[in-house]
Amino acid sequence: MTDQAWQWVILIGTNILLFVLSPWSNKVTDFFKGSKNNKAPNTLLLTSSLVICWLFAKSITNAADLGYKYGMVGGVAYAGYYFSFLVAGILLYQLRTKGAFHSIHHFLETRYGKLALQFFTLLIAFRLLNEIWSNTMIIGSYFGDWGSASYFWAVGVFTFLTLAYTLKGGMQTSIFTDIIQMALFVVLLVIILGIVIPNSTGGLSSLVTSGTWSLSTGLDLFFVAIIQVFSYPFHDPVLTDRGFLSDTKTTLRSFIWATVLGIVCILLFSLVGIFAAQKNMSAPVILAVSKLFGLPMLLLMNTIMLTSAASTIDSTFTSAAKLVHVDLLKERGISVSKARVTMILIAVFGTIPIFFNPEILDATTISGTMVLGLAPVFLFWKIKAPKASFFLSVLTGIAFGLWYIFFPIPEWMLFSEGKYATLLSINIFGTVGCFGAFFLPIIIKKKD
Repeated sequence: MTDQAWQWVILIGTNILLFVLSPWSNKVTDFFKGSKNNKAPNTLLLTSSLVICWLFAKSITNAADLGYKYGMVGGVAYAGYYFSFLVAGILLYQLRTKGAFHSIHHFLETRYGKLALQFFTLLIAFRLLNEIWSNTMIIGSYFGDWGSASYFWAVGVFTFLTLAYTLKGGMQTSIFTDIIQMALFVVLLVIILGIVIPNSTGGLSSLVTSGTWSLSTGLDLFFVAIIQVFSYPFHDPVLTDRGFLSDTKTTLRSFIWATVLGIVCILLFSLVGIFAAQKNMSAPVILAVSKLFGLPMLLLMNTIMLTSAASTIDSTFTSAAKLVHVDLLKERGISVSKARVTMILIAVFGTIPIFFNPEILDATTISGTMVLGLAPVFLFWKIKAPKASFFLSVLTGIAFGLWYIFFPIPEWMLFSEGKYATLLSINIFGTVGCFGAFFLPIIIKKKD
């Protein structure tokens, strides 16, 4: 068999196995809340689900690529995004225990009205679509270059098979398969590092001490991540939906553990990129390392990418169904059949952007900039601000995001000469602008 034939076996075999193992459920509570016979996920299940859903195929790729470019500094920079778990865990805990809110959407509609809820829904709908294409296109890259028939066939088959097992039980299926995928991810990562580290130049110490700690060599992205963690997690329903599945103490405990485990996994995977830099390999990094060690390593990397991508995408399908039928339409007598149709539609629309070959890292950095305005909304959730505060803050964040995409940044705004200098400046000034926009109506109201 050829190398690609083996890859097809892994792709199809892994997903068929998940389909066979996945539970079937037509119970609304199980389908949307991830419970099993009305029993909520425990700490182990919820922590595993949180971590593996955020160890996307794209985040693994980004971690390796950043390690390749900037050494350990690059790995630390990307790992900064995983403090999102800690921020979200604490604030969701407060929203539930002190605010008595049963979802993000409940909070927004109660405080800022139906229009705010609808506007927020548009933002996270974009995020959900983003998650599909940005992960499946990485799977496609293992089978051929963008534009080739094998690339698009891999994307289509992978998306279809992942959708197939998710349709069986929704969130219950997602939670169930997440722990399998997390266990497989850990085993494969240990094996991969067991091969890479002994073959590195200078061993583990040379890998972890690589890079230069300066703004122009990757540290600027770290500060971007630290700024964005106060808004980024709240536009990701895959993460926030899991903040309302179990009791509050179990949930907070799971989010704290997810912070630690997520950061460790990203740092470890960045070592693969650092190793590639040591050996003067060319991008794409993960593929280059895989080919260096032959077919077994290629299949290991392929499997770990399939595992991480599938866990994220099956959760995306489930969150999309919940977003439409529970949070937005608030259907009485919710139909699981209708939710399954929604999953199919999101799979189709989420695949379309792949034909335009978008940049993977931009899927994180740009969307994170566009939602800067959510930070004051959630950080100051106790303040009963006017509805205008929500819209001014969120629209200010979107404006800065559009500025970053379409217009140049004046040199006086830049804090470094690194690749992410512009992104850092936009995020700093954008954050200041969003907080100012949020508090402006409050100040005006007090004066009146």
